[in-house]
Amino acid sequence: MLRTLIYGARQIVTVTRNNKEKFLCGKDMHAIGVIKSDAGGLSLMIENENIVAIGTDDAIARDFEGMEIDNKIDASGCCILPGFVDAHTHPIWAGDRVHEYAKKLAGATYMEIMREGGGIGFTVEQTKLATDEELLIGLVARLKRMLHAGTTYVECKTGYGLEWPDELRLLKLLEQARSYIPIGISITYCAAHAVPKNKTAEEMTEDIINKQIKALKQLIDNKEIDVNDIDVFCEKGVYDIEQSRRILLAGQQIGLSINFHGDELNYTGSAEMGAEIGARAISHLECISEEGIRAMANAKTFAVILPHTGYILRIEMPPVRKMIDAGVPVALGTDANPNAFSSAMSISMNLACVLCHMSLEEALAAATINSAAALGISDKYGSIEVGKKADLIICRCPSWEHIIYQFGDHTHIIRYVLKHGEVVYAKSA
Repeated sequence: MLRTLIYGARQIVTVTRNNKEKFLCGKDMHAIGVIKSDAGGLSLMIENENIVAIGTDDAIARDFEGMEIDNKIDASGCCILPGFVDAHTHPIWAGDRVHEYAKKLAGATYMEIMREGGGIGFTVEQTKLATDEELLIGLVARLKRMLHAGTTYVECKTGYGLEWPDELRLLKLLEQARSYIPIGISITYCAAHAVPKNKTAEEMTEDIINKQIKALKQLIDNKEIDVNDIDVFCEKGVYDIEQSRRILLAGQQIGLSINFHGDELNYTGSAEMGAEIGARAISHLECISEEGIRAMANAKTFAVILPHTGYILRIEMPPVRKMIDAGVPVALGTDANPNAFSSAMSISMNLACVLCHMSLEEALAAATINSAAALGISDKYGSIEVGKKADLIICRCPSWEHIIYQFGDHTHIIRYVLKHGEVVYAKSA
């Protein structure tokens, strides 16, 4: 048995307050668990991959007296937080869209750029031209930056392939990335990210349902690829509400959870539809209706908020305060992609506080336990609890709030990142 002791901490942010909470919503998102010690430090004991004890230095020393400790980590003056869980990213692609950034600054809208041949379509073309090696190198480099920024589990979408041979390539490369970097990966199949030039939305819907999903099922059944969710860009001019419903239900029938883009640029009724068909999560929701909020609250469908995207596109933010007050469980993601180029959850949390009017506590809950729940993994990740995996961040700061408050300065604050109890990043002094 490998035993690791972290000692001397000034705060341990458990996030949840008891072991029964799989996610937080409403007022509970503000009432997160924080253990503080006025006299002496705080310790956390890890055996193999799991947290086995949390308490004061003195209490842990007594409880484990005489036992062999393989590794000791001095966290004096530091705060220990759960590893961040990024609930929405598109990390595998080639090329960049810096030229489109200039167009956006000049006033061009997202859909205008798409109609001109830019946006997702441009990235699809660049991704097709790249070799497998180039795509894998780019993917692993982005995941590494996320890991160093405190993200220990990340949702990774396909969607820059669209048609099956290209989507299959991206799925295989995402699976391959697991062996290159120690970060948790949840794969989402997102062939319905856009409509290829050679097809209509209806033709593509039929192709996805009758060909792609059947081929995907065989791969999953043969244990060649571990795919968790299915996604659709339900949007005016992309996939309409009924096409989206059909694709999502087809994915659900082969065991995938529904986790899709909805009500982003226009109101489409995505929230109502998603809640009705049992979606676990819906992302964006800038244009959600009051009815959609009520439906998601009743169904406990997670709202995955992506403030960096709204910031880049200069569009109105989703009504997060209304969602939280209504009882919708809110999660958070970076939406890391060529359009919203960001990989740090601490920046997304800051933007969520400033632009979406979330409290610091709500933002942290959204980036940890709720993001884990949005991916269906909160039984093992997203909080610091006995029995959970030791995915941890050790931050050099007087209180945990600094990881959000010090905008963009996570590279200075984060001292260690642990994945399953093993140090996977350590900042040099």
